[in-house]
Amino acid sequence: MRFYNQQHRFYCGVDLHARTLALHVLDAQGETVLAKTIPANPKAFLQAVAPFREGLAVACECMFAWYWLADLCLEEKIPFVLGHALYMKAIHGGKAKTDKIDAHKIAVLLRGGMLPQAYVYPKGMRETRDLLRRRTFLVRKRAEALVHLQNTNSQYNHPPLTKKLSYAANRAELDLPARFADASVKKNVELDLALLDTYDEHIREVELYLTRTAKVDDPQAFGRLLSVPGVGKVLALVLLYEVHDIRRFPEVGQFLSYARLVRCSHESAGKKQGTGGNKIGNAHLKWAFSEAACLFLRESDQAKQWLARREKKHGKARALGALAARLGRAVYHLLRKEQAFDIQRFFAS
Repeated sequence: MRFYNQQHRFYCGVDLHARTLALHVLDAQGETVLAKTIPANPKAFLQAVAPFREGLAVACECMFAWYWLADLCLEEKIPFVLGHALYMKAIHGGKAKTDKIDAHKIAVLLRGGMLPQAYVYPKGMRETRDLLRRRTFLVRKRAEALVHLQNTNSQYNHPPLTKKLSYAANRAELDLPARFADASVKKNVELDLALLDTYDEHIREVELYLTRTAKVDDPQAFGRLLSVPGVGKVLALVLLYEVHDIRRFPEVGQFLSYARLVRCSHESAGKKQGTGGNKIGNAHLKWAFSEAACLFLRESDQAKQWLARREKKHGKARALGALAARLGRAVYHLLRKEQAFDIQRFFAS
């Protein structure tokens, strides 16, 4: 975790919401020079901090509404720090918790060099990344509908389905509503089928837009990601836009931790206390590398043999996790060294 420790004349903590924001400004000696709640708009913010613009730094917690404030500070050349929400335990503790108290704590952390930093993803690429995340959301909802159909079929003890429901032609051929006598159950199944048709249409549209229309900001890195067996255009885009700049990770271990591909041990007085921090990191990268591992297995016989050996010692789940972490390490190096994927080197060690 990186902490912001640069010195300034004034430190502004912001507790940001959709319609309001609480400001707390400290000077270099830690004295409060401003504490107020204002409307969440650029004009009100700039007016409030105008007396302290010379040597001002601004910090807020990484919540859903930070985009406009980060962009405003960039335009106005005000240093902006985004606090990592899961690491900012200091503002969540305490007997009383209000917006004003939170803003003060953020300012204190910023001044003391103890504000844990999150990555300020740049404007211009943010939009494509968010669309890719929305596509992932739709894919998961589609999977839920498929699972619900399978479960409904099992719930009424009907014969197993002989074809994959992920294909529209198979769903039409199986005629699932006809399997059930009760009208309410039929309606339940028809709702799932209608949802699947809708999800298929929207997912197809967004994938066509992403692969044909959306600008790829780093085509060279995109091409290197496509060299990984099994990684297609959409998955390569997810990896590209979730990573953005591989140079922000000085070491491969930091990247693997960010992608949730390693377990972090907890230790005290020489004794291991298990692992933790599994929810800290990029959940979208975790999913992408898990997906890449499964697709890699389809394309490579060497990968299947490697996985079979791992399964005997560690079980299937841990073996797949190890393969995903290995792919994460390979992606880190091919992006850092600007090289294509080499399957021989991948299995050399």
